[in-house]
Amino acid sequence: MCFFNQTADNKPKEECGVFGIYDKSGKNCARTIYYALYALQHRGQESCGMAVNDDNHIFCHKDLGLVPDVFSDFVISQIKGNIGIGHVRYSTTGDNTRENAQPLASKYVKGTLTIAHNGNLTNAARLRQELQEQGAIFQSTNDTEVVAYLIAKERLTSKSIEEAVAKAALKLEGSFSLVVMSPRKLIGLRDPLGIRPLCMGKVGDDVTIFSSESCAMNAVGAEFVRDIKPGEMVVVRPDNTESIQYAKSEKTALCVFEHIYFARPDSVIDGQSVYEARKLSGKLLARQYPVDADIVIAVPDSGLCAAVGYAEESGIQYDLGLMKNRYIGRTFIQPSQDMRERSVNIKLGAMGACVKGKRVVMVDDSIVRGTTIKNIVTMLKEAGATEVHVRIASPLFLWPCYYGTDIPDRDQLVACHYSVEEICENIGADSLGYLKLESLREMVPDLKMDFCDACFTGNYPGGVPEVSDKNAFEQSIMEL
Repeated sequence: MCFFNQTADNKPKEECGVFGIYDKSGKNCARTIYYALYALQHRGQESCGMAVNDDNHIFCHKDLGLVPDVFSDFVISQIKGNIGIGHVRYSTTGDNTRENAQPLASKYVKGTLTIAHNGNLTNAARLRQELQEQGAIFQSTNDTEVVAYLIAKERLTSKSIEEAVAKAALKLEGSFSLVVMSPRKLIGLRDPLGIRPLCMGKVGDDVTIFSSESCAMNAVGAEFVRDIKPGEMVVVRPDNTESIQYAKSEKTALCVFEHIYFARPDSVIDGQSVYEARKLSGKLLARQYPVDADIVIAVPDSGLCAAVGYAEESGIQYDLGLMKNRYIGRTFIQPSQDMRERSVNIKLGAMGACVKGKRVVMVDDSIVRGTTIKNIVTMLKEAGATEVHVRIASPLFLWPCYYGTDIPDRDQLVACHYSVEEICENIGADSLGYLKLESLREMVPDLKMDFCDACFTGNYPGGVPEVSDKNAFEQSIMEL
């Protein structure tokens, strides 16, 4: 039996993180955006940027890299203005290049338009081709530029920027949470299904904030107000704030993987605490797959909350087991195939003092291709663990995602080719248990809406996209 080769990081990649702020008192907002992007860094580590408006002049700075690498104190001090948006990116559509970094800032006949996007448009290739046939020239290969063009085009015949944004949004298919900035307005909106999260907060009476997650509110001292509703657009103006329901849908479909893996544990998304959801998933695993063991450990950091829940429910002692190297980012130099396959040893180290001579329950959030978790099981047994029982706090990955999560095509998903028993044998575990599919709703009891579980079931709330190839957008660009 042969599992798929993979890069060092075998987890599904986070989509992106967006942030917007309007300070009506006139104070500079760049440093606030910087702190917020730090708090959202987990949602994207490839590139980041911010754009701030000062009297119709846009200061925009973005580049490849992490937030502290892209923004120095000097750069922050040069960015002036009281309205701004920020973005951290992982590329689900478009290559990882500086041109694809966000926000996208542009000038057009009506002034300036700046936009940041979290999600993935399933009709982006068709929209882009239509715009190019009308004379549009694109500078990037991400779908956010398509949205910017649509808004600019609609603005020519609309009475306001918010009307143009609403008209453009109705043409989009797939998932999107957007923050849009004009010279005097800040707009936040969410797709009609609510696939991608977006929330709103306040600092006193003068500052309004939009963020992908509430954890960024905590970082900048803002008070969480509420989640933006599916199909809702909130417009912040100098004199008022208005909610506009630009679209309605009979169903809602928040990506359930926000609560399984993507979001930070200290966030609350659509009424559900992320920490409580993950802890409950661990408790459910303990009920569904009990085992005689000495300690419960987590694969850091993604399995921590679920492991706490498993230990609490089972009565088995929780211990460290694995130590993460905090100084390694999501990517690092891998000079050979052998090093790529063993790179997990650079990121994680087994705590021999904890696991030696012990029967271990190891909890993680998911298995995509299988190689990483196989290496971790091997590492634990080499450190002296007598048994390793793997528990996964999500169901089997069986289908790709088209809504902004980098879950690959089915030919790369190990659960599409092997049974649970075969996977267990190949990774070297003594037993293997996945969270049962029917337990997903039980895991999020406080969630105020329905969720998308297409990566587990193949039931896509927005239907299967026009072209189901994960690389269709980039391929279509090359063919034009």
